[in-house]
Amino acid sequence: MSESSLVKHYMTKEVITVTPDTPNEEVIKLMKTTGHDGFPVKTNGEVLGMVTAFDLLLKPWDNLVKDIMSTDIVVADQDMSINDAARVMFRMGISRLPVIDKEEKLVGIITNTDIVRSHIERSTPMKVNYFKKTLEQLYGVKTKLSRRKVPTARLRPTQNKIYADELQGRTYELKRGLAEPTITVKSGDRYILVDGHHRTVAASHLGYKKIDSYVIELEKDIKLGLEKTADKEGIYSLDDIEIIDDAQHPLIAITGSIRKSIK
Repeated sequence: MSESSLVKHYMTKEVITVTPDTPNEEVIKLMKTTGHDGFPVKTNGEVLGMVTAFDLLLKPWDNLVKDIMSTDIVVADQDMSINDAARVMFRMGISRLPVIDKEEKLVGIITNTDIVRSHIERSTPMKVNYFKKTLEQLYGVKTKLSRRKVPTARLRPTQNKIYADELQGRTYELKRGLAEPTITVKSGDRYILVDGHHRTVAASHLGYKKIDSYVIELEKDIKLGLEKTADKEGIYSLDDIEIIDDAQHPLIAITGSIRKSIK
């Protein structure tokens, strides 16, 4: 098991919690302001239970959390495999697990969103390594691979258009921490964006100065074919990318057709 596949590396560490004596009316207000539908219940760092929207809706009304909270809950050790946590959540039909340390103190929470993010981040390297080998074979150069934050303003796009509906989806993913890293080639002092144009434009619109990226650095300055094509199409910055509003992204259109056919 690789170190990066543990629960502690994907869990949310800043956990919003309540106590057994928290009024249920306060829990409802907390749900409205945070958008969360459940919270761990703890005292002195120890997890005593969970209170969720289901408890509030399906159980007889009572004033305090301790009167409606679920005490028969499953927790995850922070050193648990992310795959094992995913299996437990799937089999038990739950969307979140409080995470504890060896002293059984609450240290975080792992959710379905975190599980999805972990799988996205582990699938991307396969694509990166394939492209890295392709560059080495095509140009006969050595490369170095690293993952780091790249200034969005320095990225040279190589795609002349993106789709508004997918841009909206990538914006949502970035806000939730779900977006996979982009793929960038560094040749000389230039950062050439290879994969992740929707994500990068979304990040720019959100005001993000940097974006998470896998950077493939060439040992010598080479002008890529992608750059030459971008030159011909007049694409030099993110502002040169056209956002298509009147056409759905092909994948979204296919999904829409499938959904219509199964209704």
